[in-house]
Amino acid sequence: MFIYRARVFDTPRDPFTGGALRSESDVALVVDDGLIIARTDYASAAAQHPDAEVVDLRAGVLIPGLIDTHVHYPQIRAIGYLGKPLLDWLDHCALPEEAKLGDEAYAQALAGEFLTGLTSAGTTSAMVFGSHFASAMDTFFSQAAEVGLRITSGLVTSDRILPEPLLTSVERSVSQSQDLIDRWHGVGRLRYAVTPRFSFSAGQELLAAGGQLVADNPGIWVTSHLNENRDEIAGVADMFPEALDYLDTYDRAGLLNRQTILAHNVHPSDRELARMAEVGAASAHCPTSNSNLASGFFPLRRHIEAGVRVALGSDVGAGTGFSLLKEGVQAYFMQQLDPSGGLPLSSAHLLHLATTAGAEALELSDDVGDLSVGKRFDAAYIQPTAGQPLSVGLEHASSDDDALAKIFAMGTPADIARVWVDGELVKG
Repeated sequence: MFIYRARVFDTPRDPFTGGALRSESDVALVVDDGLIIARTDYASAAAQHPDAEVVDLRAGVLIPGLIDTHVHYPQIRAIGYLGKPLLDWLDHCALPEEAKLGDEAYAQALAGEFLTGLTSAGTTSAMVFGSHFASAMDTFFSQAAEVGLRITSGLVTSDRILPEPLLTSVERSVSQSQDLIDRWHGVGRLRYAVTPRFSFSAGQELLAAGGQLVADNPGIWVTSHLNENRDEIAGVADMFPEALDYLDTYDRAGLLNRQTILAHNVHPSDRELARMAEVGAASAHCPTSNSNLASGFFPLRRHIEAGVRVALGSDVGAGTGFSLLKEGVQAYFMQQLDPSGGLPLSSAHLLHLATTAGAEALELSDDVGDLSVGKRFDAAYIQPTAGQPLSVGLEHASSDDDALAKIFAMGTPADIARVWVDGELVKG
């Protein structure tokens, strides 16, 4: 049993619906076997649990573990290619890298680098866009299970447009996906997601085969891309003339439900937003990727007003790193600049998007997302080096909201000293 004595920031109530930052300068979280059993003052906690080990974290700030709803396992070595729109970036940067994962040793090295990237950034749960190779997915799931993160992922499927090594058949995609589901879904903190790359590279039969997997395996997830780039959208419209719109290509295939997370959605129609809200599907908002690839301004206000759930994604490797702190501040910048009228964001909104919103999108909010009694202890401890700008900023912040804003404005993975998943240290 542990007592974590800390300055704690979290957002148990949604700031988009009237909630605010919950902040306490000296609170005791009593954690037993990974479960938060009390949130109280230190004197009471120490009196009630005299044998607990006390961990004093008051020198920094404790926040919930960060939750990334869109990040590509094969693309860690593709981070940092600049100056190309989506389809060119895929052809010249991402897809050549992804083809290398057919080599088992290469996939093994990347899986280790990728998981280190997540834990270093304070990310404890993630919807991970996987590999086109079943062997690489076995490697990834095995390493993820060993690290202990809450990971939802799956075999990526495509049957057209992409380089030949990344293509599959309907039959092979079903067989390999089902094998991976049987081996990994529900093992530890792992879950499976049917993952067509996007309708641009997945035909009707392949999409429908994914929908059948969802029907045959209750509880598995779906993830893909949606409305990221106008050329991509036009291509999908040409390939699916019978579909109402891009979203409808997934809907017709049985891939749209409350356990669906679709990345980007920068250019949605009103019908698409209404349909996503109706079924409960979520959007993964990837701000640095949208900026890097010049995909456009994410219409956050339209999503929120339509009732569509939104959370943050890093989109490594079109995104510029694993840090959801950077994604949060970039979301703020983009909403400030959106010529159509962005949604003003406070620091509490940013923390919500990076934690509780991700937990809700991944249906993990019964367990994680904030640091309340009854939740599992997934947490990140921010402790910048003394004298560094973030440390100075925290020391002189005018309020807790201001301190949290400084964390998003200046925080990096180097400032995250410790990370826990289910009470177990995964960093520090």
